[in-house]
This record gives sequence, C-alpha cells and structure tokens, in this order.
Amino acid sequence: MNWLRRLMYGRYGGDPLGLVLCGLGLLLALLSALFSSFILRLCSFAVYAYCLFRMVSRNIYRRQRENQWFFEKITPLLRWFRLQKKRFDDRKQYRYFTCPHCGQHVRVPRGRGKIRIICPKCKQEFTRKS
Repeated sequence: MNWLRRLMYGRYGGDPLGLVLCGLGLLLALLSALFSSFILRLCSFAVYAYCLFRMVSRNIYRRQRENQWFFEKITPLLRWFRLQKKRFDDRKQYRYFTCPHCGQHVRVPRGRGKIRIICPKCKQEFTRKS
C-alpha cells in the first residue's frame, strides 16, 4: 500500500466531479451491456480514462478549476431539488408563491383566505389566496 501512497504524492486525487464521472461511466457501462452497444462501451471507457487522468494529474490548479466549474453548473439544479423537497415536506402547512416582480419564493401559511403578501426581497405587494 505504500507504493500507492508514493504514486499519488503530489497528484490531484478524487473530488466530487470525479465521483460523478465514475457514476456516469458505470451508467454507460450498464447501458452498453443492456443494449450490446459498442459505442456506449467506448464512451464508458473514455469517461473512466478521463476520470483516472484527473485523479493522477499533477496540474492541481487546472483540476480545481474544472471542479469549481462543475459546482457552478450543478448548484442551481441542487438548489431546485432542495426547494422541491422542502415544498413537499411543508405541503400541509404552507403554500409557496413566487414574487411577480423579482422571482423570490415566499412561503405563507395555508388556510388564511385571500392575503396580502409583501416580498421580503423587493418589498412589493401582491395578493394571493392561501
């Protein structure tokens, strides 16, 4: 095991983008086995090769920039999923509305009838039925 430690010294190693790439490679490998597709198998090997290249790369700055780019692209999607989960968990007690002026999401209690909502971000008023 000491040889592996010496090999990886000064190299980038694993990160969340590498983990997603490994998962994508596994998915492509399963699909290639399911559909007997040479092209999917080739894509799977290419994704694994890129993942391995990123792990043993000595250009740490470049790999960190790639990982940062990945997080910039994936963060809005993760935020949307978290909001949907929160909305689902709160569905019996609260309703969610979007401010027509700035797009801010506003949570109000259910069963209050027609209420006037003041957006906490832009301070605009709008009326909705809760």
